[in-house]
Amino acid sequence: MEVLGVDIGGTKINAGVVKEGLTTNQFYIGVDKEDSEKQTLDRLFECVDSLISDNTEAIGVGVPAVVDSLRGIVYDVQNIPAWKEVYLKKILEEHYGIPVYINNDANCFVMGERLFGKGKQHKNYVGLSIGTGLGMGIIIDGKIYNGVLSGAGEIGMVPYKGSILEHYSSSFFFTENYGLSAKEIHDLAKQDNDVALKAFSEFGKHLGQAVNTILYLLAPEAIILGGSISKAYSFFQECMHKTIDSFAYPEQIKDLKIELSELAESAILGAASLCFQNIEKIKQEQ
Repeated sequence: MEVLGVDIGGTKINAGVVKEGLTTNQFYIGVDKEDSEKQTLDRLFECVDSLISDNTEAIGVGVPAVVDSLRGIVYDVQNIPAWKEVYLKKILEEHYGIPVYINNDANCFVMGERLFGKGKQHKNYVGLSIGTGLGMGIIIDGKIYNGVLSGAGEIGMVPYKGSILEHYSSSFFFTENYGLSAKEIHDLAKQDNDVALKAFSEFGKHLGQAVNTILYLLAPEAIILGGSISKAYSFFQECMHKTIDSFAYPEQIKDLKIELSELAESAILGAASLCFQNIEKIKQEQ
């Protein structure tokens, strides 16, 4: 089975051809938060057009927003303000003539880990995606928990320090406090730059508080970290774990596993997993 996995992020749309659990071809295009709804859709079409073929059986799309996954309606994309209510499933299916499946991008990430990654070995875990924003997907007894409009797990929107957790535990923290992107700070940290190392230490403390919030709410057996900033794990790991050590119930977290995703293209594979799961479900019902 060959499908397309599409990840719509705050700064780019990334897509890939997925076959037998592997991404065989990729294409990405930048997006601008000032773009209109049509402009962003046109960029999405361009991305899909570059990869789709007669062998493509379905398209899976992850979006950083709340989603009516049954009808494929996307609501209030925080990083694409023009997307207030977009009937994305209908738009794409009418345009390409094949099934389209849509969910929140963090849900896609955690499902991708369930099918292809470290989630295979856990029944109750969360996937924490750390990048442009802070997203979380939840697996309970081996199944995704979506909540209303696929909105479960919006950890980044939890109030924190007069703002929200996302502003302290994602790329916002670096741009707002240091005027540099997370990647630029990471590059400096690799050169032992004192300011960059301090930035990641502070970041780790805030992310540790986000993890503690998750632990109080869900008590998972594992947390799998993904997203672009997870690649800098070695620079914030120590401070994050020190904060987690302050958790009020040490017995609860004695066997907690915090792991890094090893999927090369976790966002694309996660979006593609929507196709594989839905097509398998249809086959079982026939």
